[in-house]
Amino acid sequence: MKRLLILGSISCILLLSGCHRGGGGELTGVLKRGKYFEPSPLGMVLIPGQSFNMGAGDQDVASAAIPTRTVDLSTFWMDDTEITNNEYRQFVYWVRDSMARQMLSEQFEEFKITQDRKGNPIDPPILDWKRKLDWRNPDYKDALEPMFYAGSDRIMGRKELDTRKLNYTYSWVDLQQAARMQNAYNYKTQSYTGTVNDLGGKAVPIEGRSSFIMSDGVNVYPDTLVWIRDFSYAFNDPLTNKYFSHPGFDDYPVVGVTWKQAKAFCMWRTNFKNSALLGKGEVGVQDYRLPSEAEWELAARGGLSNSMYPWGGYYTRSKNGCFLANFKPMRGNYSDDGGKTTVKVATYDPNGYGLYDMAGNVAEWTITAYDESSYNVMHDLNPNFEQNALPGDPPAMKRKVIRGGSWKDIAYFIQVGTRTYEYQDTAKSYLGFRCVRSSFGDEFQSNRK
Repeated sequence: MKRLLILGSISCILLLSGCHRGGGGELTGVLKRGKYFEPSPLGMVLIPGQSFNMGAGDQDVASAAIPTRTVDLSTFWMDDTEITNNEYRQFVYWVRDSMARQMLSEQFEEFKITQDRKGNPIDPPILDWKRKLDWRNPDYKDALEPMFYAGSDRIMGRKELDTRKLNYTYSWVDLQQAARMQNAYNYKTQSYTGTVNDLGGKAVPIEGRSSFIMSDGVNVYPDTLVWIRDFSYAFNDPLTNKYFSHPGFDDYPVVGVTWKQAKAFCMWRTNFKNSALLGKGEVGVQDYRLPSEAEWELAARGGLSNSMYPWGGYYTRSKNGCFLANFKPMRGNYSDDGGKTTVKVATYDPNGYGLYDMAGNVAEWTITAYDESSYNVMHDLNPNFEQNALPGDPPAMKRKVIRGGSWKDIAYFIQVGTRTYEYQDTAKSYLGFRCVRSSFGDEFQSNRK
C-alpha cells in the first residue's frame, strides 16, 4: 500500500509539471505573446492625453455664462483632415462591389470561396474579393441589372447606378446596456434576469450575449440635394450634380452625410482595417469612431491653453491680413477668405498638432449627444454623454454636438470652445466629419520615438 502511495504521488507531480514547462514555477504570465508596437496610422496624428479646461475661455465675453470644466483625456489618434469625397467614395464603392459580388455569387460559383487553404469546407461560403469584377462582362448583365435604375427612372435611357440600394448593415456590442448591474449574468441561477432595449425601443428579456449585439443598416450615399435644400432661391445645381461625383472635388470634405452615415463609415473602416490585419496574420484590433466632444476640443486647441482659435490669439487674420480659416467673414463676403463654399482640405495651415481645418471649412459630427447641462453631469475623466436615440424619441433626444464651424458660419462658431448641434438624421451642405482611434495607453505613447 505504501508503494502505491509513493507511485501515486510521483505520477501526480509528473502530471502537474507537464502542464507548464517554463518559468521554473514562477509567475511569468502567458509566454510567447510577442511584443507589439503600434504603427502610426496613415493620415492620422497622435493627440497626447492630458488635462485641459473644456469650454469657452475667460476672454470670450459673449460666452461668459457657459460653464467650463477641467477634464482629463487619454491619448488618441485623429485624422489630420476631414474625410474627403474620395475617401468616403471608397466606402460607397466597397458597398457597391459587395452587393455586386453577392448577386454574382448566387449564379457564378467562382465568386464564392467554399474551402480554406487546407481544403476544409467553409460554411457558409464567403465572397472571393480577389476575383476581378468586370462590370462590362455581358455574362454578368442579368445578375447585376437590379443594381441600376430601370424603366421610367432612367434619364434619356442612361444606365445609372441606383444609389438608393447602396445599404450597409453592421453590428456592435452595446456596452452601455451590458454594463448595467441589473443586466449582469447571475452565476447562481445560471441566467440573466434583466431586459435590454432593442433599436426599436422595445424592452426584451436578455437571453445571452446575443441580446447585447445590435445591428443596424443605413444607406451610404451622401444626400447631394443638400446644396439646394439648404438655400432658398439660389442656383446651386452644379454643386448638386458634381460635388460628390466629379474628380475635381475629390480632395474636398464630404458633406450631405448624416450622423448615422458617419457612424456607419467608422464601423466599415474598422472592419476593413481589421480584415486586412487578419489577412496578413497580424495581431491587433483597430476601432475607428467619431470623436467625443471633449476629444475634438482638445485636438482643436493644438496644445495651446485658453486660446480662442486653433492657431491661438484673438484674431481670424494673420499679421499679413490674410484670413486663417474658411468661414463667413465680414458681412458675408464668402470669397474673401479664399473660398465661397468649401475648399480643399489642408488649404490653410495646421494647428500645433498638425491637424487641418479644425476651424471652418465644414463643421464636424461628434459622438456626443447635445444637452445644455451635459458639462455638469459628465465625468472629468474621458467625459462623454452618449444617447442612442430611437426613431420614436422626441427631436431633442436626437441632437448631436457638432464642432468647428463651417464656411457659412461667422467667426464665433469657429472658436474652439463653441458648441452647437444638428439632428442625427439630417444632412447639411456644411457638415462633415473625421475619425479618431484610441491609442494603447498614455505611458506607452509617451515613450514613442
